[in-house]
Amino acid sequence: MSVQTNRTGSLAESEVFHILGNDRRRAIVQLLAEKSGQVGVSDVATEIAATESDVDTDSGSVPNNLYKSVYVSLQQTHLPQLEEDDVIEYDSDTKTIHPGQNFEDVLTYVDGHDDDPSNVLQFHFAAAVVGLAVIALTGFDIPLVATVDPVLWSVAVLLVIGASSLYCILE
Repeated sequence: MSVQTNRTGSLAESEVFHILGNDRRRAIVQLLAEKSGQVGVSDVATEIAATESDVDTDSGSVPNNLYKSVYVSLQQTHLPQLEEDDVIEYDSDTKTIHPGQNFEDVLTYVDGHDDDPSNVLQFHFAAAVVGLAVIALTGFDIPLVATVDPVLWSVAVLLVIGASSLYCILE
């Protein structure tokens, strides 16, 4: 059976960074996300050992001593920490882990599982380039563009970028 913790509420950002600051804990979160629901501790240990030894898991040639070392560190250190923080639920009878209440909070910081921040940066870059182009075009007396003061164009571009940033923060 899994042990329930008394933790209430979500994790602080500093706690998430502490959790993900360790390669093995980060790998546990990533593997659990890939498996969508449940994963065996032995499978996690095999994957981590394979990654650490640069071996393909399909070949089955993970060094046994490394596998044992990873398995023990998962059991003694990493799984208890993740369970205490309610990131996972560990079933010691079946030796499986499941996502916990705070799993999604942590997953959003793992590469490839968040709304891609590069999209926001690309939007901001595009808005800045378009804004600069429009401001530059005001000097060529293009009818529609030249009727608006370049300072107003600058303010409009900054407002669009600022509103987009605020939306991302509040989302």
